[in-house]
Amino acid sequence: MGGGGHGGVTYKGVTIHQPKRWHTVTGKGMCAMMWFWILYRAKQDGPVVLGWRHPWEGHDDHSSSHGH
Repeated sequence: MGGGGHGGVTYKGVTIHQPKRWHTVTGKGMCAMMWFWILYRAKQDGPVVLGWRHPWEGHDDHSSSHGH
């Protein structure tokens, strides 16, 4: 098809080339950001998802503390 066979592995007619360094670094950075987000949301929403707390029983509910 195209190009010379510079590097990479060919299996059943498909050539997989080695990724460039910036692809690897960007992928690892995006993976870390994804896991930080998942763990942050698990910390915030975990009790609701697991059924330990109702979503309307928020920790920052100020409806009864206004003193009216």
